[in-house]
Amino acid sequence: MLWRYIKAQLMVLLCGGLVGPIFLVVYFATGQDSLLKWMFYVGLLVTVVDVLTALALANYGAKSAAKTAALEQSGVLALAQITGMGETGTRINDQPLVKLQLRIEGPGITPFESQDRVIASVTRLGNLTSRKLVVLVDPVTQQYQIDWERSALINGLVPATFTISEDNRTYDLSGQTAALMEILQILKAHGIGMNNMIDLRSNPAARQQVQAVVRRAAAAQASAAPASGSAPGAPQQFAPTPPEPSTSQRLQELETLRATGAVSDEEYTAKRAQILADL
Repeated sequence: MLWRYIKAQLMVLLCGGLVGPIFLVVYFATGQDSLLKWMFYVGLLVTVVDVLTALALANYGAKSAAKTAALEQSGVLALAQITGMGETGTRINDQPLVKLQLRIEGPGITPFESQDRVIASVTRLGNLTSRKLVVLVDPVTQQYQIDWERSALINGLVPATFTISEDNRTYDLSGQTAALMEILQILKAHGIGMNNMIDLRSNPAARQQVQAVVRRAAAAQASAAPASGSAPGAPQQFAPTPPEPSTSQRLQELETLRATGAVSDEEYTAKRAQILADL
């Protein structure tokens, strides 16, 4: 807690709170001149505000960390579908604050709707446009917290590759949301956190479960793909061309880009007119 307070205090001082201590130093360094008496009172007031602000920030950070730890310990990993997104007209550090409509579903919890407000930073844009988020949910209170790191995995923003030495093969499960969610739930159940590289050789139980999911997902992916070879005389098969996104999907994606500040109002208007003109 002390280190958290020190960091908060330094941040407050760097953001302008240093004025208070400077006024106090100048006042006492000049022999407490009566003409500078105002600097003493102003400096004292600003310094007190600095300390109280740092204490509030440290307390908020401690509560947030405790909530995250509690959800990691007893919460449920669930999938939140973004059913709507809108602007709030507020910007924090020159980044738009957007309002999300979420439908949250997961094992052991009753599906429910919720609203949340998040900062649409550049690093979060891919998750928001994918319209899927991983959340940690308290199954009793339905309180939840968005997990941006896990969300990046299921949305393909970070590699989702798994190497199985017994198979002498690396599997790529990018885009397979259900399989990746199952793997994340297994890792959480075994108390294994997220990082760039996870080695499960020291945890045979988790390793066996993850391997089973990976192999099952890879087999399903292979059976869904067209056969690479065909019998002699049989017509050659080609992978079907992915369908073009519908007009409503294109408009919804455009709304998302506008809400997150990725496109300006002028670009939004021009692109929307172009989409409607294609009808």
